Amino acid sequence: MASSGEEVSNKQVILKGYVTGFPKESDMYVKTSPTKLKLPEDESSNNAVLVKNLYLSCDPYMRGRMANRPVDDPDFSPFTLDSPIDGHGVSEIVDSRHPGFKKGDLVWGRKMGWEEYSLIKEPEKLFRIHNTDVPLSYYTGILGMPGMTAYFGFYQVCSPKKGERVYISAASGAVGQLVGQFAKLMGCYVVGSAGSKEKVELLKSKFGFDDAFNYKEEHDLVAALKRYFPEGIDIYFENVGGKMLDAVLLNMRFHGRIAACGMISQYNLQQPEGLQNLTTVVFKRIRLEGFIIFDYFDQYPKFLDFVLPYIREGKIVYVEDITEGLEHGPSALVGLFSGRNVGKQVVKVTNE
Repeated sequence: MASSGEEVSNKQVILKGYVTGFPKESDMYVKTSPTKLKLPEDESSNNAVLVKNLYLSCDPYMRGRMANRPVDDPDFSPFTLDSPIDGHGVSEIVDSRHPGFKKGDLVWGRKMGWEEYSLIKEPEKLFRIHNTDVPLSYYTGILGMPGMTAYFGFYQVCSPKKGERVYISAASGAVGQLVGQFAKLMGCYVVGSAGSKEKVELLKSKFGFDDAFNYKEEHDLVAALKRYFPEGIDIYFENVGGKMLDAVLLNMRFHGRIAACGMISQYNLQQPEGLQNLTTVVFKRIRLEGFIIFDYFDQYPKFLDFVLPYIREGKIVYVEDITEGLEHGPSALVGLFSGRNVGKQVVKVTNE
């Protein structure tokens, strides 16, 4: 690394303009700007930290931030044009004016710029990384936001019981692969769906799902789910929305629970699809609950205590799809929406 205070080049991924429809690589561009490896000596940097970004997380929610839509939650506000896009990442502290962080600390958190070096003005939102016996990239996935989403979404939102029937859509993704493994640890019957033969095989052979199917090969999703769940579904972990959710509603059991984590089928539509079977929620007494993982960040230590032993003992496995080089970040991010990635999509900032 360059010496403290030296001026270096800072590669950045910039959003050209707000996006409608499916995002394209050409909606973003990479530029290089100079930056110094030392915080400026002025009040604007009080309590700030300067970080070198190591790994960046590609997450479906970032699609919403590529559009100029009004939102109530600042965590989902549109990206600022002509500035680096941002998201979750893993970084190393280069310089610090915050008492809780020092040079050399490893951290993960949100609002990491898609650039080589970032100035973080609210580092209290960062988590220090103490456990380095696992890959650092895991803090973008199983030990970061997706892992917490799977854990709190399944155990707290779904209120699972041993022996229940669990269905997970987008099951080979960053969150779904973990929900399935958590459900198996509880003794549940687990089926997942994915969009390719390779992913379906991964669910059964690596993640231990009881069964899995390729939703793209099913002409009738209602009938397909009936085939895999002849007695109905107790828990549905929702990642897709649209026609998938509509089909699931007809296959839910009485007093079933649906955790609405994401609805990736809807993010690129100008007119979202409506639901025809929503009255089933009433007649079958189904609990449908949406949740945002940021609400659980204060419980991160509890999550770590639970999941780290399982990782170290090999009882939970995790698959990542790592793209090397920030300049390939736009391609990796856009690929999420065509299902190109296998497992958690990560960008390694430098390809050294």
